[in-house]
Amino acid sequence: MISELDFFMIAFVDMLFACVLFVAFGQLTVRKLRKKPETRDHLGIEFASGWDILNVAQALAIPRSWSKRMERSPLASLNARSDIVHQYTNKFDKVLGCIFFWSFASSGTLLILLVILSKSGVWGE
Repeated sequence: MISELDFFMIAFVDMLFACVLFVAFGQLTVRKLRKKPETRDHLGIEFASGWDILNVAQALAIPRSWSKRMERSPLASLNARSDIVHQYTNKFDKVLGCIFFWSFASSGTLLILLVILSKSGVWGE
């Protein structure tokens, strides 16, 4: 059985990997999209600095049918426009965005799961 420390180390390494990819994806892809006037206003609302990096990665990582559904909702301005993001990114950007987004999502999920399992007493005292 996996110990609490092993579980934490897996989540930590995944989070560290996501942080490195966050910087790389922001510098290589989103910076390019911010400079183009055609894409600048379609990267979604930026709650904090760098939030548009998450918006663009999400638009590249999730299925386009999900993106289209979110773009038709009243909260459409929160997300990047997937059709414009796909139009102005190349294959490398799309792969990097997918790896970054799913690494980021999995590390967050693992950390939340770690807290829940630890509080429920799975590993004991």
